[in-house]
Amino acid sequence: MKILLTGKTGQIGEELNNIVGDLGNLITVDKEQLDLSKPNSIEPVILDIKPDIIINPAAYTAVDKAEEEPDLAMTVNAIAPGLLAKAARKVGAGLIHYSTDYVFDGCSTIPYKEEDPPNPLNVYGKTKLAGEKALAEAGVPFLIIRTGWVYSLHGKNFLRTIKKLAEEKDIIQVVDDQIGAPTWARSVALKTHQILKQCLNKKWLETKDSSLSGIFHLTCQGKTSWHGFAREVLNMSNTSQNIKLIAIPTSDYPTPAVRPPNSLLNNEKIQKVFGLDMP
Repeated sequence: MKILLTGKTGQIGEELNNIVGDLGNLITVDKEQLDLSKPNSIEPVILDIKPDIIINPAAYTAVDKAEEEPDLAMTVNAIAPGLLAKAARKVGAGLIHYSTDYVFDGCSTIPYKEEDPPNPLNVYGKTKLAGEKALAEAGVPFLIIRTGWVYSLHGKNFLRTIKKLAEEKDIIQVVDDQIGAPTWARSVALKTHQILKQCLNKKWLETKDSSLSGIFHLTCQGKTSWHGFAREVLNMSNTSQNIKLIAIPTSDYPTPAVRPPNSLLNNEKIQKVFGLDMP
């Protein structure tokens, strides 16, 4: 069993690199070895490696910058996954891909289910949705794992941003009217390992069992606002007593990309199909 992992230096990719190796011969590539911004380079790499499974956490994730670089974001997040899937079909591989809560507009008052109609508000969300569609139409066994508010101890994420601001400022303002479920990258990787193990045990590649393919939501349980998340980061860093944390509305913190007010995802499907419970 040969497993190809892209984006090995990203938040989820780094955790996967440490976890999924026991399922087969793990081959990892970074941007230098497989550049998703260069579509013509994708198929030759896949045909050369001939993996049985491709895991693709690599993505263009700079949400605000995507508003300025829509073509690059579309290439990496939409065109590249489609080409990965087409190449996977040629070598008989299955594909695990990651998407985002930002495919929804956040107008719902309850957590989103997989079948809820998407309506992304920003370029990043639109490109990730286009990637989902391109992958799903390629005719390969696939899993699209939507997650959101991912954090880890490395890379660019909200947890590290707040910790850095706490070192530089006495007052931090954070929006309190966007709701989501902070999700540890390692939890996503651990659950991906469990899912892949089940798929392999059930001969997913051979049977192409449609019940094991499709879109699945995977986030940690609970909910909070960015302000609530920041408060917990400061509390756990033992710096809350030194920082004045101020809650503000999104309207007071304009950004190039519009964010959905509700990013909560419903995990019932992944629990039912794979028996997984998130922390």
